[in-house]
Amino acid sequence: MTLAWQRSLAAALRPYELTHVQFVLLAGAWWLGAEEGAPTQRRLAEHSGTDPMMTSQVLRTLEAKGLVERVPDPADSRAKRVRVTEAGEALRERAMYAVEEADAGFFAPVPRGEVLAVLDALSGATVRGTE
Repeated sequence: MTLAWQRSLAAALRPYELTHVQFVLLAGAWWLGAEEGAPTQRRLAEHSGTDPMMTSQVLRTLEAKGLVERVPDPADSRAKRVRVTEAGEALRERAMYAVEEADAGFFAPVPRGEVLAVLDALSGATVRGTE
């Protein structure tokens, strides 16, 4: 079931030339940026549930695509802050709609009140609201 859902998301993101991990980090950087200011790479990895080294590698790819920029953290010379570019924001917005449509289509057969329980089972973790 999880693989089918991942394939659905991969297909939805293919026209945007984004992998699922790239989308998660782009969307996470945008959200954290709006809520907290430009996050450090470490904060973004924590928020996204990704390995810090992999996060750095994926951010390098997103930076090469012109979707994010990594700038030195003024408070810590070892850290980098992640900012979503205008191009990244535009792509994130379009891709977000595609992901939401893919999710809606994938979970359409699940009764509305059971969606969180299904997500909980897929993730192996407790989804907020199902405790």
